[in-house]
Amino acid sequence: MEQRKIAFIGAGNMTRSIIAGLVASGYEPTKITATNPSKEKLIALANEYGVMTTHDNLQAAEQADVIVLAVKPQLMATVVRGFVGVDFNSKLVVSIAAGISIQRLEEMFATELNLVRVMPNTPSLLGEGMSGLYANEAILSLDKQFATDLMEAVGKVCWVEKESAINDVIAAAGSAPAYFFLFMEAIQQEAMRNGMDEATARLLVQQTAYGAAKMVCCNPDTDLATLRQQVTSKGGTTAEAVRTFEDSGLRDIVSQAMQAAISRAEEMEKQF
Repeated sequence: MEQRKIAFIGAGNMTRSIIAGLVASGYEPTKITATNPSKEKLIALANEYGVMTTHDNLQAAEQADVIVLAVKPQLMATVVRGFVGVDFNSKLVVSIAAGISIQRLEEMFATELNLVRVMPNTPSLLGEGMSGLYANEAILSLDKQFATDLMEAVGKVCWVEKESAINDVIAAAGSAPAYFFLFMEAIQQEAMRNGMDEATARLLVQQTAYGAAKMVCCNPDTDLATLRQQVTSKGGTTAEAVRTFEDSGLRDIVSQAMQAAISRAEEMEKQF
């Protein structure tokens, strides 16, 4: 990976995860700067990863080749006002803030940006994330590759061809860990209602989910329907459970939930 000077504006969990992945892959820590109002967060990052830290967003941005915007969407306009005077012509800007379009960011910065939007998800905290990326066609191929390498430090990536598809990524990946957690929670609760203790029910659910996910990952050329069919013997217990899900409209519920996530993402884009 190309070693550029990176400034992370914001030092929350996602920043910490990306920094951890970069340093673990051999990125030079002194080329990474993190900013945050919290002295404690900055001290922890410096001590654990050897990166540079500062409370001065402007200084960090001026000295960086790549600026990663990792602040809450509602704080973005305030943060951006602190960058007055910075020349962004030769800088790559990466935004991981949900709900703020490229057009809106350029309005905030009052200039055109060499910008990549990223939608990561929470498994990135474990290095197992799934991130969707989008950039305008004008972005340099080297910058596109750098953004890819940056997010591959915490998992897998995919590029989308239109910015609106970032909302599809939210529905299919950004929000999706919660869908699986909800399903796992429901299985655990039913096992407990059937008399199982909480710890055993949790173990059964989490190991089964882990094993099922691993089977998917280890069989990339086998479609999901086939994997399901392989564990669904005709007339057996699994077949009866699956039939109940289908008869209860599980697919329609999933569709409605994902469309609701997309609609909410579109609403959020109008707020900032």
